Amino acid sequence: MSTTATTRAIDRNEAGVCLYVSFELGEKEWKLALATALGERPRLRTLRARDTKRLLAEIETARVAARARRVRSCYEAGRDGFWLHRFLHAHGIENRVVDSASIEVNRRARRQKSDRLDAEKLLSMLLREALGERGLWSLVNVPKPADEDARSLAREYRTLVKERTRSANRILGLLASQGLVPDRIDARLPGWLASVRL
Repeated sequence: MSTTATTRAIDRNEAGVCLYVSFELGEKEWKLALATALGERPRLRTLRARDTKRLLAEIETARVAARARRVRSCYEAGRDGFWLHRFLHAHGIENRVVDSASIEVNRRARRQKSDRLDAEKLLSMLLREALGERGLWSLVNVPKPADEDARSLAREYRTLVKERTRSANRILGLLASQGLVPDRIDARLPGWLASVRL
């Protein structure tokens, strides 16, 4: 399909030009890839991570330049969670959170890896989805904030239980290496330690 045909197909599907944006979210900086059609060379931008003011400015500049009425975006699910998804929706941007395990990878050749290439790959997949290609990737169901908070609390509890078990086992191992075996690890342990001798 030619670039012109691709642009026409997206225009027909979207009833007007749409700006497509993909994010590669790093710890210190984010890469943005922006385009309106599949054959178009993406416009790439780098900005400081979580700089939402500049993010909106970059998207608006690209939207005005492309004369786009709508903006669609996507990013891989990861450390940043879902706050960005909610932020984008609050600013009228249709966003998708993509399961990173579902992104296609060329297995025949050694895959090059860079934030720029990852952003461009996500952008091409977003554009292909807009053209009607199905089964391209798996999307993550974004939980409601209350559900996410409840899950975070449960995860934190499980983490603390594991840390407690690991610490207790470490203490028991150190004491056993000295020939000492306490009845249990609890609040009475410091008093017991004061009374024992090797």
